[in-house]
Amino acid sequence: MESRSFQAIIFDFNGVLVDDEPLHRELLGRVLTAEGMHFLPEEYPHKYLGLDDRRCFERALREHNRLEEALDPARIEQLIGLKAASYREVLLAAPPGAYLFPGIASLVSSLSKQLPLAIVSGALREEIELSIDRAGLGGYFRLIIAAEDVDESKPNPEGYRRGLDGLQQQLGPLDPAECLAIEDSVAGVAAARAAGLRCLAVTTSYPAHALSAADWITPHLPEWFLTRPA
Repeated sequence: MESRSFQAIIFDFNGVLVDDEPLHRELLGRVLTAEGMHFLPEEYPHKYLGLDDRRCFERALREHNRLEEALDPARIEQLIGLKAASYREVLLAAPPGAYLFPGIASLVSSLSKQLPLAIVSGALREEIELSIDRAGLGGYFRLIIAAEDVDESKPNPEGYRRGLDGLQQQLGPLDPAECLAIEDSVAGVAAARAAGLRCLAVTTSYPAHALSAADWITPHLPEWFLTRPA
């Protein structure tokens, strides 16, 4: 398995490495419902998918006219903590690697032997590290940029720019146009393109037509690297 001629690959996390978007939807809905806020699962893709937890809860509170709470950092942290505790509980109860997409473990292992890998995600660092460590993938990524590391979530390109800066501190100069971002969301594709990266979109969360701003689109990430276009 070859990796094209990219200088580095930067993965999104949820919906790319791990198949846990349904879990995040469920846990977000559980917290919002417990806090007296209406939540429709079918609204998740266009309202919340691609946002970090902070922006999810801020948006939900604003939509329910709870503006004072939306502007209260302590209240937002409380809600994030409730969801994070549930996520950790579910993950620890599952077998290691249970939420990885099929073929991802071998793909990451293979690619890491060829070029540097990183993660740029709106997920909490604890969630990312717990997932990849339990799956035995923790040593394959040179850098993780998580929700706590940025001021603005995707579609803002801050995360990818920080990721590139971090890789360049380790490796020397990189051409963003020769680095590949792998995303599953409209916001993620926009962030990667705004940072100047090439982008491969995986149709795990959105249909292909919604991800048309990406350079390439695939339904199955490992297969793309096996049958990649020239």
